[in-house]
Formats: sequence, C-alpha cells, structure tokens
Amino acid sequence: MSRLSPRCIRILGGNPGRFTLQGTNTYLVGTGRSRILVDAGEGKAAWLDGLRASLAAENAVVGTALLTHRHVDHVGGVRDLLSLCPGAAVYKFPPCTLDDGRATPVGEIRDGTSFAVDGATLIARHMAGHTADHTVFVLEEEDAMFTGDAVLGQGTSVCEDLPTYLESLAAMKGLFGGRAYPGHGPVIEDGPARIEAYIEHRRQRQDQVLQTMRSRREEDNRYVAWTAMDITRVVYRDVPENLHEAACAGVVQILGMLLSTGEVEERDTRSRWAATVEGGCKGYLQDRT
Repeated sequence: MSRLSPRCIRILGGNPGRFTLQGTNTYLVGTGRSRILVDAGEGKAAWLDGLRASLAAENAVVGTALLTHRHVDHVGGVRDLLSLCPGAAVYKFPPCTLDDGRATPVGEIRDGTSFAVDGATLIARHMAGHTADHTVFVLEEEDAMFTGDAVLGQGTSVCEDLPTYLESLAAMKGLFGGRAYPGHGPVIEDGPARIEAYIEHRRQRQDQVLQTMRSRREEDNRYVAWTAMDITRVVYRDVPENLHEAACAGVVQILGMLLSTGEVEERDTRSRWAATVEGGCKGYLQDRT
C-alpha cells in the first residue's frame, strides 16, 4: 500500500512482469467509510492481503468498484473483492457477466457517469483503443485521471485499434491538467504532457516505418516490398528481440493506417507491403492530433 494523495491509495496487484511492470495498480479512492476501488488486479493473494490491510488501516469498505477494461490483470480479483466486501457494486463499460467461476454480474458504466464518495468524484469517459471497452476516470478534486492501460507510468502501451487509440489520446489530453494514475508503473505528475509524448512517439514510429520502406528500390524503380517483421527488425533494432513480436503487431497497425491514406500498398499475397508515394508522410497522425 502506498498513499499517493489524501484521497488516493495504491495497492499493487502482486503480479509483476515484463508487461505489467511492478504489477497492476489498483486504487482505493475517497476519504470516508465507503471508498471507490479502481480496478481489481488479477486475483493474487498478495493483492487481497494488501486490500484487506488497507481497508483495516482506513476503517473503510469498498462500496463501488470500477473496472477500466476487460483484461484479466484488471478484473481477475473481483471474486476476491466480493468475498471481502460482499456489498460492493461492480461496474464496467459495457456491462457484462464475469467468467470468474461465479458468473458475477457487472453493472453498466456509461460515458459521463459520475461516481461519488466522501472526498472524491470520478467521471467515467469511454476511451477505446487499448481495448474496445477501455474507460478512464477523471478525479475532479485533483484534476487528475485514472488512465488504465491507455497511458502507463513507464514505457508505452499496446492497443487493439491504433486509429481509435490515437483519437482517444487526443481526447484524454483535454480532460484534465494534473496527475495521471496509470494502470501500471509510477504516478505521472504531468499527465497531459505524457499523453502528448505518447502521440509524438506514435508519429515518430509512423515516420520511421515509411522511411524504412522508402530506403530500397527494385530495378524498375518501384519500392521494395517488406514484411511487417522485416520492418520491425529495422525500426525496433534497439529493442530486445523477445519484444519484436509485440512490436510487430504495432507495425501492422501502422501499415493499416498508411494503407488507408494511400502511402503503402499490399504488394502480393505473402503479406508484403511497399511504399507508394514520394515525400513526407501525409499524416494520419498530423490530421487528427
């Protein structure tokens, strides 16, 4: 347990790893008897012990649990939470039934829904991209945001839908001016600045992909066709090879965006891509950020 502010306590999920960093961050929010819990870890005993100790120290209970998205490292501890706080109401966008052995029903979060307890008001905003169901929460009293996995405290995040993710980042940047409490990694003191850095990073990767694809020509002066992994090995040459598969998924999404702007084409049926135009990037990113 780490107290991050007068109204926010972080409880780690007990699941450190290459992609989870020091583990999933879950947050106990508020100042009164009834608190809001943001995310529920993945069901590790260490997390439940930490939550139990935090509630005892605060003389508090979880009245409401808000889930940022469906990934198991954020929802896997719901059953344990309800064993500790059986009266807690659990919410997610969209509502669902958790496959947790109990078929636990989860209530609906709508975009703009407000959740309030003593000392804290959280406003839900649906920000898809990392996953289709991803939601962030603005903490009004601190002008802060719980960013889930859309923005991490260290490194960059992966996403299922890159264009939607970029649109969400641009929207998130204007919703708050202070801290970002991420799903993994340390607190970010200037959340909007980190989001802008994320957008710029994606812009640079897009440019790197195009520059790589324009670096070689065939005898007929057409650009050489590349596989996504060939591009990945060049663009991510400073990244350990055991991360190239994950990076390649991002390159495929960039290629999809560049296909939509006409800057690359699918050359044949062997999943190879080639640049089509000269000059600078037309800029999916530039048009939308």
